Amino acid sequence: MNRAAVLAGVGAALPPRVVTNDELARRLDTSDEWIRSRTGIRQRHVVDPGTATGDLAELAGRRALESAAATGGRPARADLLVLATTTPDRPCPATAPDVAARLGLGGVPAYDVNAVCSGFLYALAAAQGHIATGLAEQVLVVAADTFSTILDPQDRTTLAVFGDGAGAVLLRAGEPGEPGALLDVRLGSDGTRADLITVRAGGSARPLHGAGVGDEDRYFRMAGREIFREAVLRMTESSREVLGRVGWAVGDLDAVVGHQANLRILQAVAEQLDLPAERLVANIDRVGNTAAASIPLALADALGAGRLAKGDRVLLTAYGGGATWGAAAVEWPGLAPANS
Repeated sequence: MNRAAVLAGVGAALPPRVVTNDELARRLDTSDEWIRSRTGIRQRHVVDPGTATGDLAELAGRRALESAAATGGRPARADLLVLATTTPDRPCPATAPDVAARLGLGGVPAYDVNAVCSGFLYALAAAQGHIATGLAEQVLVVAADTFSTILDPQDRTTLAVFGDGAGAVLLRAGEPGEPGALLDVRLGSDGTRADLITVRAGGSARPLHGAGVGDEDRYFRMAGREIFREAVLRMTESSREVLGRVGWAVGDLDAVVGHQANLRILQAVAEQLDLPAERLVANIDRVGNTAAASIPLALADALGAGRLAKGDRVLLTAYGGGATWGAAAVEWPGLAPANS
C-alpha cells in the first residue's frame, strides 16, 4: 500500500490564566531578568483548579477538526485518537478514550502516549503507521500537558519554565507527493538518561504510599545543564538524519519548529545546523515550555500569524524525558487556522 499521512488540520488551546515573570517574582526568589536571560520566557498559561489535561485536549482536538473542515469544505472526523501526555487526568484509565467520547467520535480506538516533551513526534509516528498500514483513514493526534499540576510550588527553576496547553493535528490518508504529506519521522531513546527528567515516585517502582517518599520525590525534577547539552545534541542529530533522508539541505528549510524547551536551546540547535535565525519558529516567550504540546502549539501559532505558507519546507524536532528525541519533515499544506 502506498499511503501517506497528510496534515489536514491544526488546533490549539491555552488556559486563560496568564502568569507573568513579575507574578512569580512576588512569591519566589527570582526576577523577570533572571528568567528571561536563562529561558527567553516572559509569561506562561496555567490551568485553574478543576481544569484537567483532558479539558485542554478536547478543545485543541475540536479546533483541529474545525480547521480541517474549513480547509476541506466538509465536516471532519477521525477514526483513531492518539493523545501524547505526561500529565493524564488520572493514572488509570488513559485519558484519550474520554477525550474521544467528548469529541463525539463514537467508539473509535484511542490511547495515550508518554514520551514527555517528544510525545507529539512519537504520537505523530504512531498515527503515520496506522494510516500507512490501512488501519485508519483519519487520525486525530493531540498533545496536552498541565505541568503546573506536578511542579514543586517552591521550585523557581521549574515554575519559571513550564506552562500548560494543548495542540492537535488531524492526519488523513493521502498520496506521498501531495502537500502536507509526512515525508519522514525519526525517533530515538536512551533509558540510561531517565533521571535527567523525572518524577521519581508515583509508579510501581516507588509507590506514593511507600516508605521514604517525600516531596522531593513527588514533584517533577530536571537536571538543567545536562539536559541542555543532550537536547542540543539529539535534536541536531535527528534533524540532520531526517534532512538527509528526504534530500533537503538546511538552506532549503523555510521553518524549523523545535520543542519549545528553552530559547537558548532552540538558538543553539539553529547554530549547530547553521540555520538563519529568522527561520526558527519560537513562541516560548508567551507560553513557556508546554511539554508535549509545544510543537503543535507553535505550529498553530505560526499558522495564525501567517508565518507558514503552502509549500513551505518545515522541520520538526524535539527532546524529552526517557530520554527520548526525534525529528520529522513535512511540506506545509494550505490549511485554514482554527479559532483559538
